[in-house]
Amino acid sequence: MTQPRETDLYPPIKAYLEDQGYVVKAEVGAADVMAVRGAEPPLIIELKLGFSLALFHQCLERLKVSDDIYLAVARQPGKRFAKAIKANTALARRLGLGLITVRLSDGLVEVHCDPGPYAPRKSARRQAMLLREFARRQGDPNDGGQTRAGLVTAYRQDTLKLAVYLFEVGASRGADVARETGVARATTMMRDNHYGWFEKVEKGVYGLTPAGAEAVGVSGRVLGT
Repeated sequence: MTQPRETDLYPPIKAYLEDQGYVVKAEVGAADVMAVRGAEPPLIIELKLGFSLALFHQCLERLKVSDDIYLAVARQPGKRFAKAIKANTALARRLGLGLITVRLSDGLVEVHCDPGPYAPRKSARRQAMLLREFARRQGDPNDGGQTRAGLVTAYRQDTLKLAVYLFEVGASRGADVARETGVARATTMMRDNHYGWFEKVEKGVYGLTPAGAEAVGVSGRVLGT
């Protein structure tokens, strides 16, 4: 089977643009594709088989010539490429670029976004969640850049408070644990038992599992003490 080439993207894109009234020519100066329609500014497209940082750099350089810059890549099947499309469309929008994919099997051209100024809407809910987590977390127990595995959150810190209390006092009623630790959701957290540290002794009373006792042994750094 013949391996696809960047030049395979050109015929479908040329036909697509010509259907919209553009005059299209390849390899004009540094541009892979240049299209002109009447007195409008030139439209420039850079072709690549796949996404790369170099492709975005190339397109940003073309913004010195025109505001209508697109990157075009060969469309691939599967969820991995679909995820890449979503992420790179968001990046293209941020940079003021357009994004096109070409399905080489049948020449289907799809425009995922057009060039233009980017003004993202801020999510008040997400901002509030970040601020709440920041305020609840004690100390600075994580290393910047670490993976999600083993990450210490405010929830984990609160759970450790409950475990430490049960380790020192023994099985207790949820209401007592909440009052003594200051963790209002103590009963719910012990019942949910996200980390496997708690066990129900009787109605409303919880004790510590061996895993919970082990967690208490390394809780000093986690709790910021």
